Amino acid sequence: MSTSNDQNTELYGILAEFRNPKELVDVSKKIVEAGYDKFDTYSPFPIHGIDKAMSLEKSKLGWIVLGHGLLGFTLAISMMYFMAVVDYPLNISGKPFFNAPAWVPITFELTVLLSAFGAVFGMFFLNGLPKHHNPLFNVERFKKATDDGFFVCIEARDSKFHADQVQQLLEAAGATHIEEVYD
Repeated sequence: MSTSNDQNTELYGILAEFRNPKELVDVSKKIVEAGYDKFDTYSPFPIHGIDKAMSLEKSKLGWIVLGHGLLGFTLAISMMYFMAVVDYPLNISGKPFFNAPAWVPITFELTVLLSAFGAVFGMFFLNGLPKHHNPLFNVERFKKATDDGFFVCIEARDSKFHADQVQQLLEAAGATHIEEVYD
């Protein structure tokens, strides 16, 4: 096991490398069974089934987008109703003040616009972004995560975290390299 502690800093977590995606899924299941919940996996491509192995909850992003879409729809209808019926009613060729077919394009556009804003800003919020620094980027070996490396990091802020127990768990799971990561 090696360490990347150049200064007197706080332990961020323990990073382990595995040979392939199957091993990463298997170790994720073992980590969940051991009771850890503050860990993440890193790979150069999406791995089918990793979210289930990590016992991740379904994303709330869909609900955020739906809420923003409904807000956009409501704002569009309310705005056009207020302008055409309440604030400045004009009788043009005997058409009704509440002319729903003419309002479809604006309603659609505002619904899509606010849904898109909800998706982007909801994603930023749920992912805790922007994150200006991640201690894993200081680990030279972690650069393989964008090419051919499969990593798992159990964070020290986990309530069950004890460095020696985590190292034993990762060694027993078949990690090819284990490293302590410091802030």
